[in-house]
Amino acid sequence: MITQPRSVRRAARALAACATLFVGSSVAIAQSASTIPSRFSDAELWRLNADFSEPNGYFRSDNFLSNETGFQFVIPDLLKSIKPGGVYLGVGPEQNFTYIVALQPKMAIIFDIRRGNMMAHLMYKSLMETSADRAEFLSKLFSRPRPPGLDTSSTVKQLFEAYVAVQPDSTLFRRNLAAIKTHLTKARGFVLSDSDSKLLEYTYGAFFGGGPQMTYNYRPGMITYGGGGFGGRFGGRGFGGGMPSYASLQNATDSAGKNWAYLATEANYRWLKDFESKNLLVPIVGDFAGPKAIRSVAEYLKSHHAVVSAFYTSNVEQYLFMQSDDWSRYYKNVSMLPLDGNSMFIRSIGGGRGYAMPARPAAQQAFLGGRLPSVTCSMLDLVKAFNDGKIMQYSDVIAMSR
Repeated sequence: MITQPRSVRRAARALAACATLFVGSSVAIAQSASTIPSRFSDAELWRLNADFSEPNGYFRSDNFLSNETGFQFVIPDLLKSIKPGGVYLGVGPEQNFTYIVALQPKMAIIFDIRRGNMMAHLMYKSLMETSADRAEFLSKLFSRPRPPGLDTSSTVKQLFEAYVAVQPDSTLFRRNLAAIKTHLTKARGFVLSDSDSKLLEYTYGAFFGGGPQMTYNYRPGMITYGGGGFGGRFGGRGFGGGMPSYASLQNATDSAGKNWAYLATEANYRWLKDFESKNLLVPIVGDFAGPKAIRSVAEYLKSHHAVVSAFYTSNVEQYLFMQSDDWSRYYKNVSMLPLDGNSMFIRSIGGGRGYAMPARPAAQQAFLGGRLPSVTCSMLDLVKAFNDGKIMQYSDVIAMSR
């Protein structure tokens, strides 16, 4: 028997280990080698926004607010494998902030087919950058005068209870809206078109009208204020339809009772404020199944030796399986992203719909009132299953989730 020199055997083992990280065109790159900058200039932020974005698209809901009550449940398990310094990808509104604070990526990119979501994130960016603490941020977010007695030591429950009891102020709304536009255009150099300005006003108006009790079902013109605490468990005054309110989402916890929400503590808020101030959250207009957004992001990340640590998809994949072969184009896009063995999908799979859902402890089900929490899935494993022809329907995706 012929034996190879020890150095040759070591090299062969190293090559074999590297080979296991190639799935389709996804290439794993060590996070320590990432050349993603520690901050982006304003010009760099808007260039990335333009380079990654696709044309404005349509979705049937405004999605001003999440409706996922169990979105924190997956965070403890994610933290066992995901280390700070990767790249976070997400979709939709404020729930991304909680995941970002918990996972502490080096950069975050938020996709959404609607330009309105991009403008919502720019609204949040402006409000965070100009608010010293959570109490001031909530005052500006909901256009309500700051109640006395609130400070950096106030609990999130105390903050929202105080603001639920305060009625919105239209003068404050107009002044804040003008300040948001000025901050984005003058301080940050964003070119705000007439249509963007209208989208911004429409979005900010929803938070003015909905306030701390707004839910996913909120539509501009509904009246939700008038005191009364959180409106029961989920908040909202007659329009919630079982949906969680902004207040209840920020007061939610994981299954062990820990609240990871971005407003749960002053430290969480300040970490996110600093992240936004460094222009490290890049909101873009992007279709998951589109020809540009995800692929452009993949090319950029690979050029900077960066790895995707997590991709929060909400339940977008479910819709893609209802739209011809959009799901296939989406997974082909995902296969272009730089991944490693710890890269995780975070998805909300809802309840019912005839699918075999992952089992959950009775205590979690009771907390959720029948809603299932979010679940996770290895991105590399799913890409491999897709390339092997094992992903053909949405139930195949759910079967790989836990």
